[in-house]
Amino acid sequence: MPSDLVSAPYSGNHTLFLSGPPGSGKTTLAVRRLRYLLEEGVPAEQILILVPQRTLAAPYYDALHSVDFPAGGAVDIATTGGLARRTLDLFWPLVAGKVGFAHPDRPPRFLTLETAQYYMDRIVESYVAGGAFDGVTISRARLVSQVIDNLNKAAAVGFGPDEIATRLKDAWSGEAAMLRIYDQVQSVALAFRRACLAGNLLDWSLQIEAFQRHLLPLPPLRRYLLSGYRHLIVDNAEEDIPATHDLLKTWLPLCESALVIHDTDGGYRVFLGADPEGALALSALCSEHVMLGESHVTAPEVAALGIELAAAVAKKMSPPQTDPRPAQVHPPEPLRFHPQMLDWVAGEVSRLVDEEKVPQGEIAILAPFLSDALRFLLTTRLKEYGISVRTHRPSRELREEPAARCLLTLAKLAHPGWRRSPPTADVAHALMLAIADLDPVRAHLLTDIVYRVRDGEPSLSPFHQIVPSTQERISYLLGGRYDELWHWLREYAGGGESPEGAEDGGDLDHFLSRLFGELLSQPGFGFHRDLDAGRTAYNLIESVQKFRHSFSPLSLGEEGLGVRGVTPTGELPEVRGDIPSGKTPEPAEMPRPIPGDGWEAEKDLNLEYLDMVERGVVAAQYVSSWRVGSQDAVLLVPAYTFLMMNRPVTIQFWLDVGSGAWYERIYQPLTHPYVLRRGWDGDRTWTDEDEVGVRNEALARLLLGLTRRCRRRVYLAYSELNERGYEQQGPLLQALQGMLRRRGSVERSEP
Repeated sequence: MPSDLVSAPYSGNHTLFLSGPPGSGKTTLAVRRLRYLLEEGVPAEQILILVPQRTLAAPYYDALHSVDFPAGGAVDIATTGGLARRTLDLFWPLVAGKVGFAHPDRPPRFLTLETAQYYMDRIVESYVAGGAFDGVTISRARLVSQVIDNLNKAAAVGFGPDEIATRLKDAWSGEAAMLRIYDQVQSVALAFRRACLAGNLLDWSLQIEAFQRHLLPLPPLRRYLLSGYRHLIVDNAEEDIPATHDLLKTWLPLCESALVIHDTDGGYRVFLGADPEGALALSALCSEHVMLGESHVTAPEVAALGIELAAAVAKKMSPPQTDPRPAQVHPPEPLRFHPQMLDWVAGEVSRLVDEEKVPQGEIAILAPFLSDALRFLLTTRLKEYGISVRTHRPSRELREEPAARCLLTLAKLAHPGWRRSPPTADVAHALMLAIADLDPVRAHLLTDIVYRVRDGEPSLSPFHQIVPSTQERISYLLGGRYDELWHWLREYAGGGESPEGAEDGGDLDHFLSRLFGELLSQPGFGFHRDLDAGRTAYNLIESVQKFRHSFSPLSLGEEGLGVRGVTPTGELPEVRGDIPSGKTPEPAEMPRPIPGDGWEAEKDLNLEYLDMVERGVVAAQYVSSWRVGSQDAVLLVPAYTFLMMNRPVTIQFWLDVGSGAWYERIYQPLTHPYVLRRGWDGDRTWTDEDEVGVRNEALARLLLGLTRRCRRRVYLAYSELNERGYEQQGPLLQALQGMLRRRGSVERSEP
C-alpha cells in the first residue's frame, strides 16, 4: 500500500487524505511522493508544500538539498502566512487601496512578531497611562502579546477585530469589571489596526485578513496561485489554522494532485489557533482516504503506557488490547526533595550514555515549563558528568536569555555615547558569560574594580592597572582573556583600525556579528562551545536586522506621520474598505492612542531596539532555534516544544510528574484560545466544566504525543516536594498512581 501511495496518479484531480499516528511513516511517504513527482517530470515550480510552521518543513528541505533544479525552477515550501506575505508583496498595487492603506502608492512594510510588539507597545503605553487595564496583574509585555494574539486569532478564524470583545464578554461569567477590560483590549486592537493602515505596516493578522478578504477573490491571484501550483503536499494539517483549511477547500478541487497529511490525536497548537477538527473535515474533499495504523518508532510497551495514561486522564479512550508491562516508570528509590530528583536524572542520563551507550542526542528531558532556575540546575549537574546540553524555549522575552543580555550589555559598553550604563550586576554577568571559566565571585570582584560610569558614560579599565594581589586572586589567565575583550571593545569604540570597523560600527547587528565572530566564539571565551549561546547570538543578530529593516521614511515620520499612525493634526485618519476604521467607538474613558511628542526620523534605532528589549518583548520564532540536526547533546525543552519539533528520541525523561503544570493552561486573562476558536457556541458562557474538559483532553493528547515519539523508554521523575517545598499531587501523578496500582507494579503509592 505505501508504494502505491507514492506512485499514485498525478493528474485528473487525484487527492489523497493520509492519516495516522506519529511515527507511522506519513512524512516519509510524502518525501518519497515529492521525489516521484520530480522524477516523473512534474515541473518543480508547480509543486507547493504547505506546513503550519516553518520548522516542520525540515524533512522536505533535506530531501531537496541534493536535487538539481533547472534554471528558474524550484519547489516552494511555505506556511499560509508566508504565502500571504509573498502574494501581497507581489500584488500590492491591486489590493492596497481596497484594504484601506493610507499610502497605496508606497511599498508595504511587513512586521515580525517583535516589531509588531514594538508598535503595539507604543499604543498600549498611552492607554496604561490613562488608567486602562488597572485590574490586570500581568506585565506590559504580556499585555501587548495577548492583544496581538487576539488579532491573530481573529484573522485565523475569519471574524473581524471588532468582534473580539463581544466574543470574550459573551463567554465570561466572572466579575463584571472584566467586561470593561475586554472593551479596552478591543480598543487597543482597533487602534493598532488603524496605525498599521496609516503606516503601510502589515502584522501577521493583517496579512492573513488582507489575503483572505481582498486578494483571493482577484482573478490574477487565482491564476497565479490556484492555477500555478498544480500539486500540493500539505503536512501536519491538524496544526494549521482555519484560514488554511478554508484556502484548501477552494484549492483541492482545482489541483491536479494533492496529499494531505493528518496526525491522529494531534492539535497541540490549539492555543495558537490550530483547528484539528477543520483539518479532519478536509478528508471529505479528497478522493481517497488512507489510514496508517502501525508506528515504526515507538516500542509497544511505551505505546501502551501512553494509551493507558491518556485513557486514565481523559476517561474516554479505550485501554490497549494487549497488556505489555511498561518500561521503567519510577525512580529506584523514594525521592522526597526536588534537588534529589535532579541529581537522580543527571546520574541516570550519565549512566545511559556511559553504560548503555545511548547517544546524547537521543535523550530528551521534558518539563511542563522550563524555568531559568530549573535549566541552570539541571544543566550544571549534567555538565559535571561531561554531558552536553541544548535547550530551546520559544515565546520567551529576549532579555531573559542570558547570552542575549551578555551581548547587549557589551554593546552598551562599546558605545559609551549612547549613555546607557548597564547595572554593575549586568556587567559582572556579561563578563562571566563572555570569559570562559570566570566564576561569579571573581566576575563580581573584577567588575567592582574595572567598571565605572562618568557623566553617564560607562567605561572599563585594563587588567594591568589592578594591584598585583588582586590580579593573583582573579588569575593572570582570566585577566589576559579580559584584556583581550577590553582591547577589542576599546578599538571598536574608537572606530577600529580597519575601515570596515568605522563604516559598519553604527548598526547594532553589525557590532554583534563582529563581536561574536572575532572574539566570543574563539577559544578561551564563553561562546566557543556553547550551542545555546551561539544560537541565541544568531537569533539576536537576525532580530536586530529585521527591526532595522522594518523602518522606512514613511514609518519614521515622513510628512509628519507618527509611529502610531496619526496625522500632523493629531487625528486618526479615515480608513477605506471593510476593515474596521477610526469610526469604531472606543470607551469614553479611554484616551486616543496619540503620542505626546512626535516620532523623529533621526531617532537612533539602536537605542529604540534596546528599549524594546528592556520592555520585555517576546522573541519571534527563529528556525535555527528549532534545528537539531546531528548535534550530540541532550535536549532540555518544554514538553509542547518537543512535540512541535516532531522528532523521535530513544529515551525521554519527564520532570516533575507530580506538578499540576502538566495540566494547567497558561494564565492569559486578555484572550482565550477556546472561546476565540471556530465552532465555539457564542450563546453560552465558559464554565468550570468546559475548563476541566479541555485540560483533560489537552493532557491526554500531550501524553499520547510524547510516548509516540519515544523509541525505547520513558523515565518519570518525581519528588514529593516541589522546588518551593510544597507537596504535589497533580492529575498526571494521580493517573500514574492508579495505573501502577492496577498493574501491581509497585507496593508504595508514589512512583
